[in-house]
Amino acid sequence: MSSAELTPPEAARWAARTGLPLPADRHAAVAATANHIHSVVAVLRELDFGDTPPAPAYRAEQGTHDAAV
Repeated sequence: MSSAELTPPEAARWAARTGLPLPADRHAAVAATANHIHSVVAVLRELDFGDTPPAPAYRAEQGTHDAAV
């Protein structure tokens, strides 16, 4: 999918191609949801996680506990 927004007819076409035909009243809602997810993922792709260790490297019991508020 390109960076252009998904239109309701395109959402219906893509859903039909996957075997999930949508009722006509759901096309706009599905397109809006897909566009929102696409915008969130686009923001996440811009984040720099260069020095962040992968999740399996994190050990909760090694964290410092500070009760100060």
